[in-house]
Amino acid sequence: MEIHFNPELQAKLMRVAAQQGRDAEALVAEAVERLVEHDAWFLQEVEKGFAAADRGEFIEHHAVRKLIDSRYPR
Repeated sequence: MEIHFNPELQAKLMRVAAQQGRDAEALVAEAVERLVEHDAWFLQEVEKGFAAADRGEFIEHHAVRKLIDSRYPR
């Protein structure tokens, strides 16, 4: 497989790879692997949510607000 980047992105990639003492190709492969794994995880979590909703398991709005406020105080 061959991937082409615009010159600006390629320069950034080369800079990051050099800073990390790594090969740019390995860095790109790792990034793609992370993306693919994250997408698979996300889709699995969405399916879990749909299944919970199908079972009638919902969280009330005030409970969600309370959870958000506890994690991200103002």
